[in-house]
Amino acid sequence: MSELRNNSDASRYEMDEQGQTSWADYRLQGERLYIDHVESPVALRGTGAAGRLMKALAQDAKDRGLKITPICGYAAAWLRRSPDYRDLVA
Repeated sequence: MSELRNNSDASRYEMDEQGQTSWADYRLQGERLYIDHVESPVALRGTGAAGRLMKALAQDAKDRGLKITPICGYAAAWLRRSPDYRDLVA
């Protein structure tokens, strides 16, 4: 597993595991991070890869003082289930 990458040119966070990349498409507007879509390759689904990506992404947002608006249903559900990051939801 690798560390979180912010690929700002593509407006997406990325994390590699087992030679494959999970990602989260985003838009940054001011102090708000909109998470439009989270996806893991088929081979990583069910392994928790998307959850690890979301945790790293949420921690990055917290460290940067950003609020998160989840557009993606998965991102919204993950944030609801994560008490350490629930306060980031705007």
